[in-house]
Amino acid sequence: MATEIWPTIHAERRALAHDLDALTPEQWMTASLCEGWTVHDVLAHLLVLAGMTPLRFVTRFAGARFNFARYAEQGITREQRPEPTQTLAAFRARQDRTTAPPGPPETWIGEHLVHGEDIRRPVGITRSYPMAAVIRTLDLYQRSQPIIGGRDRVAGLTLRATDADHSVGSGPEVTGPALDLVLAATGRSAGWATLAGPGLGTLRART
Repeated sequence: MATEIWPTIHAERRALAHDLDALTPEQWMTASLCEGWTVHDVLAHLLVLAGMTPLRFVTRFAGARFNFARYAEQGITREQRPEPTQTLAAFRARQDRTTAPPGPPETWIGEHLVHGEDIRRPVGITRSYPMAAVIRTLDLYQRSQPIIGGRDRVAGLTLRATDADHSVGSGPEVTGPALDLVLAATGRSAGWATLAGPGLGTLRART
């Protein structure tokens, strides 16, 4: 059920807000792992998600002519405050909300884990995420194609976590920490240094 994911999402929002408290102005403008987006931009995107409802999503997605990249950019423009600290305050004000766009609940968890890393890694912040949430996200991205493109990216490969008793897929193996496998499934190269196995070359070629 969707309700079971909210404690995890709320905890991730609080942890991220805490981690961002001490960022310098320069760090806020650091390029995130999302191409073309700064750390501040990614937080604004998460602020959009925290205020989203199914009806609002459909209306705004239609307004963006059903182009997800355009929808995301419009959301950042609409929600981003003039100062990063103002965006952070707005994010905190929404951190306990329980509304979301339509879609599987796992996608909402994945947004917070992956975008959390989009922000944290470039500014040198580390977090140990709940393994159950990471595994749930890995399972989703291995089978889901829309927007993330994970299914085609990892097709014909086995992703085997080295920090959990879990694997998905079949074929030549790519092994490494579960979180870095999640990032690889989304097309991010940030975790490649920890990955290994005969399927790694194929995975890298698809990114």
